[in-house]
Amino acid sequence: MSDERIVILAHEKFPDRAKTALGVMRYGDQDVRAVLDRDRAGDRVGDHVPDVADAPIVESFDEAYAAADGDVDALYIGIAPIGGGFDESWRGDVEAAIEAGCDVVSGLHYFLNENEELAALADEHGVDLVDVREPDDDLTVATGASGDVDADVVCTVGTDCSVGKMTASLEIVAAARERGIDAAFVPTGQTGIMIAGWGNPIDRVVSDFTAGAVEDMLVEVGDAHDLLVVEGQGSIIHPAYSAVTCGILHGSMADGLVLCHAAGREAVHGYESFSLPSIEEYVDLYEGLAAPVREASVVAGALNTKDVADDGAAADAVADFGDALGTPAADPVRDGAEAIVDGIVDAGLSGETAAADGGATDEGAVDGRAGGE
Repeated sequence: MSDERIVILAHEKFPDRAKTALGVMRYGDQDVRAVLDRDRAGDRVGDHVPDVADAPIVESFDEAYAAADGDVDALYIGIAPIGGGFDESWRGDVEAAIEAGCDVVSGLHYFLNENEELAALADEHGVDLVDVREPDDDLTVATGASGDVDADVVCTVGTDCSVGKMTASLEIVAAARERGIDAAFVPTGQTGIMIAGWGNPIDRVVSDFTAGAVEDMLVEVGDAHDLLVVEGQGSIIHPAYSAVTCGILHGSMADGLVLCHAAGREAVHGYESFSLPSIEEYVDLYEGLAAPVREASVVAGALNTKDVADDGAAADAVADFGDALGTPAADPVRDGAEAIVDGIVDAGLSGETAAADGGATDEGAVDGRAGGE
C-alpha cells in the first residue's frame, strides 16, 4: 500500500471523526491527492489539520480524479462508523473509483468483496477491492511462543477507545529509532494495517484466535528487532470491546505497558453511563490481568491533550498524569515520545545496548517486518 497515489473518502467526518484518514495522512507513505467530504468541499486539508501534507477537499471522486489529472491509484475509505458498516451514500464514489481503474481499500467490517455488484465491477475493470479487516485464514490459538521471541515487547493499553494508542505506538517507534534502538510497530487495527501494509485485524478475529493472531505477528518479526511496540485496541473496562484488549495483552505476552489516556475523559466514549476508573486503578487492572501470563508493569504514559488548547494547561495535565502513574509521561504528538522511550529504557526493555553496537537500522520504522518490506 505504500507510495500509492490515493484519494481518501471521509464524507461528513473530516477531520475530527476521520481517524483512519488522519492516521494514513500522518504516518503512511501514500501520496494523498484529495479528500472527499461533501460538508467541507472547497476547503483544503491545511485549513483544518496543519501537521499533514495539504490537499484539496472535494465533493466527489470524479472531482478528485479530475483535480489530480487522473494520477490516482486507489480510493481509501478513511472513516469507520460504529459497527463498521458501509454507508450507501458512498457507493457512487466507490463505483466511480473502480470505473476509473483505481483499487478500493477499506477497513470496514463490511467486506467490499462480498458485495456482488462491486466485486463484479472490480473484476470488469481489473482492479482490487482490498478488505484490510479480513483476517488471515490460517489463524489458531496461542501457544505461548510470544514469550520466546528475542525482542522486548511493549504494548500500548488504553483507558478507553480513541485515546491515541496507535498514534502513541507509532510515535514511540519513531522516537526509539531516532535514539538508535531497532524498534518496530506491530499493527492490530485497520488503520495501522493501511499504514504499515501488514498486520492482523484483531477485532475481526474469532475470539479463540485473537491471542494467536498477535502471537503470529510477534513470531514473524520478533527475532529481527530489539523492541516491538504492539498497537493496543479498546480498553479492559470497555463494555463492548474489552475482549479484544485482553486478547492482545495476553497474546503479546508484553514485557512492559504504556497506558494511554485522553485528557479530561471521564466516561467511556459512546457509553457515557460507564465512568472511567482512576488512573491508579487502571495500572492495577492491566498489571493484574497480564501477570498470570507474563509479569508486565506500566512503564510510561501517553496523554492525548488535543482538546486542551493552552500549552501550559496541557503540560500540567501531562505532569499530573505522570504523577498518577509514577512513570514518565508525555503527549507523544504535542511533546514527542522521548519521555515515553525513557520509561521503556529505564525498565530495561529497549535492547539499547545491542542497538548502540550497530543492531539498529533506519528502515522499516513503521513496517516492522525484517527488511522493511
